[in-house]
Amino acid sequence: MTKEQIQKEAERIHEAEQSKQQIQASSILYPDITLSDAYQIQEAWMHIKLAQGRKIIGHKIGLTSRAMQMAMGIDEPDFGVLLDDMLFYDGATIQTNDFLDPRIEAELAFVLKQDLSGENLSIQDVYDATDYVVPALELIAARSFRVDPTSSYKRTVKDTISDNAANAGIILGKVKLAPAAIDLRWVPVLLSRNETIEETGVAAGVLGHPALGVAWLAKKYYNLGRGLKAGQIILAGSFTRPVIVKAGDKIQADYGSFGIINCNFV
Repeated sequence: MTKEQIQKEAERIHEAEQSKQQIQASSILYPDITLSDAYQIQEAWMHIKLAQGRKIIGHKIGLTSRAMQMAMGIDEPDFGVLLDDMLFYDGATIQTNDFLDPRIEAELAFVLKQDLSGENLSIQDVYDATDYVVPALELIAARSFRVDPTSSYKRTVKDTISDNAANAGIILGKVKLAPAAIDLRWVPVLLSRNETIEETGVAAGVLGHPALGVAWLAKKYYNLGRGLKAGQIILAGSFTRPVIVKAGDKIQADYGSFGIINCNFV
């Protein structure tokens, strides 16, 4: 894709979010779109938001489970950007109509106390750079149709990446974990909607260990000449499938001894 086409796609996705009207996937208009094109569209969209006053507060990793990667036809996760207007906390009331086709996933968030960058990072390197780990929910959305209503075309991973890896929000819990104090692989979750358990999982579902997701992202950014910064929130990847949410839904994520996150959609 040309620079002009990339910019036009970024503006088209931005307008979809602003108008709250879903659009055709980028890969319908540009069948030869590459992963590089998709990340350039994502970056161009983030530049639009930053120019309007938004601030970067962190990053997200997606498609961390092998099952999701196989379903999307890829062999590695994807990543996106967290902005200041995406941040919510336990107990939040969320306006459902602010989001296009919203869904919720359960994750762990790493809050960094040091910059993190490098090509060969270990779990211990991630721990050393982490201030604390906190249970979190990711609110994902789809500015382009997941399934096109006209053609039934299913959007691809390149469309998801262009769409900021589907990120729309993050809801943080209250219990802060020292990363090395427990085996993070075994952090559990019961994800409920309206008091019915919809999904369960353990954090090992993220690449075998959630810290490996953070290490993977740090390596990706290192190769792009960037880095993860002190103070940033890093969503390490979901260990549940996404749960569709609608107005009136009450969501609870029970992480056992690591706390409970509640939020209401109105």
